[in-house]
Amino acid sequence: MRKICPSEKHQLLVPDQRIVYRLYRHPNALSSRRLVLLHGAGVAGQDTWEMLIQCTQQWREILVPDLRGAGETQYFDGVEHPFTLVDLVNDVAHLVDHLDWRVFDLGGYSLGGLVSMLLKARFTDRVEKQYLLESALLDRSSLDDTIRLRDRYSQAAEFLRSQDQEQGIRQFLDTISPNRKTTAQVDDLAVSRLARRPVGFSWALDAVSQGIRQLDRSQLLAAQGDVTSFIGSQSVQMMHQLHLQLAEQMPNWHYIMVPGTDHSLPFQKPRQIARVMNDELLRYLS
Repeated sequence: MRKICPSEKHQLLVPDQRIVYRLYRHPNALSSRRLVLLHGAGVAGQDTWEMLIQCTQQWREILVPDLRGAGETQYFDGVEHPFTLVDLVNDVAHLVDHLDWRVFDLGGYSLGGLVSMLLKARFTDRVEKQYLLESALLDRSSLDDTIRLRDRYSQAAEFLRSQDQEQGIRQFLDTISPNRKTTAQVDDLAVSRLARRPVGFSWALDAVSQGIRQLDRSQLLAAQGDVTSFIGSQSVQMMHQLHLQLAEQMPNWHYIMVPGTDHSLPFQKPRQIARVMNDELLRYLS
């Protein structure tokens, strides 16, 4: 794919972390709006969003950080330390303040989706249009079922910190995408992506598993603005049911099923998702 939206790599030093981020600038964007995109656990921001960004039209600038535990963002001592959801939200807050982005749109995938919802709750007036791609915390109607599911991710995280890292990654894939239609080659590619920083990946899984036990999901949902929520067609039916319910109950919640995808939807259908994001922004602004 020809790059129409080049990027520059930068870093920001916070008290315990060197945050690496990329700024994409679209020379032919149809507006001057700004967008922040947050990746999921285990895979860097550029790897997650690059293809999608090249198909966007509406945003002049797009900010893509590497969150703790992934990509090139590192603790100063080079060790993979545990972290929390609050740490991740604080990092993104430091970054948008550093760049003086007073108002922006916001998207998040999986872990990044949950971080983006927490950021919206903190920055009510600064975050405008929102996009979620299979956000963590929103995979089952029952929060108890969600917490039980997270226990399986915790088991995968333990493997990731042991000598059985590949087993941990495959357990994660089987848990998060049990209905995926895949091949050995596709699964091997997913494993290779997630194996780049397995211990950092494990701490990201644990950050969600521990954090959701302290969150009030209803209160967090009530704090959201205009949300477009993408769910893969091959993802579990219970996830679709929850987002259908949210769309019926909340006029600001817009559920989009992405055909032919599972939890890996930003890697599988980036063009289609970008097209809907463009259209959904226009709907929001109309």
